[in-house]
Amino acid sequence: MADIKAADVAKLRKVTGAGMMDCKKALQETEGDFDKAIEVIRKKGKAIANKRADREASEGSVQAKVEGNFGAMISLNCETDFVAKNENFVKFSISILDLAMAEKPADMNALLALDLNGKSVAETITDETGTIGEKLELGFYGSINAEKIQAYNHPGNNLATLVGFNQAEVPEQVAKDVAMQIAAMAPVAVDESEVSEDVIEQERRIGREKAIQEGKPEAIVDRIADGMVKKFLKESTLLNQEFTKDNKKTIREYIKESNKDLTVTAFLRFAVK
Repeated sequence: MADIKAADVAKLRKVTGAGMMDCKKALQETEGDFDKAIEVIRKKGKAIANKRADREASEGSVQAKVEGNFGAMISLNCETDFVAKNENFVKFSISILDLAMAEKPADMNALLALDLNGKSVAETITDETGTIGEKLELGFYGSINAEKIQAYNHPGNNLATLVGFNQAEVPEQVAKDVAMQIAAMAPVAVDESEVSEDVIEQERRIGREKAIQEGKPEAIVDRIADGMVKKFLKESTLLNQEFTKDNKKTIREYIKESNKDLTVTAFLRFAVK
C-alpha cells in the first residue's frame, strides 16, 4: 500500500471538499494517484446522490439578485436546516445564482447544463451531495426582465421575491414595499386578468359546494359562488390586495400615488417552507 501523506490528503480535501477520511481512503484505494482519487470521490458523490434520491429536500437557500433590467432567483434545496444555514452551502447557492445572472439561461434545464468551475451545475450539485452527505437539488430557477426590478431576500434565506415594474423610475420605498408585500401575502398573479379560467371555475365550484353544504337556497347559490370568486381575486392578486402597511388602500392604489401610470408587470416568489 502506498504511503499516504497528510499533505496529499489535505490537498485532495481542498480540491474536492470531501472529508479527511474519505480523502485518505480514496488515495489508499488508488495507490496515491491524485487524479484517480478525485474520480473516486466524485463517483462516491454520485453513489450517495442516488442513494438519497428518494429523500425530501425541503430546506434550502433561496437567493434573488438584480442587475439592470434582469433579475433572477434560485433555490438550492437540501434536507436539513443545519445544512441550509451552513456558510459554504449558502455561498454555493449564490455561486449558482451569479452564474445565472451572467449567462441568463432560459430555464432550469439550461441552468443545470451551464459550466461551473469546469463541470456542469448538475454535476457540481451531485458532487456536493457526496461531500455534504445529504440530498441537494436545484429546486427553483426563474427570471424577470423589466424596466425596474426589485429583489427581496428574507432573513434566513428561506424566501425571496422579485418584482418588475413598467417604468425605470420607481421610488425606492415603493419598490421595497411591493416586494415585501409579495413575500408576506403570496399572491398568485399580478391581477385578475392573469388568473386562468380553470382556477376561477375551481373557486366557483368550491363556492357552490360550500353554499349547498351550508343549506343555502338554490336560487342564491350561484350568487354566493360569484362572491367567493371576487373575494379570492381580491385576496390573491397582487394589485387588488390590501396594502399590508395601510389596509385602506390596495397595492394598485398605493403604487399609483407616486405615478398614475406605474404598474407591476411580473413577479416571482419562492419559499422552501
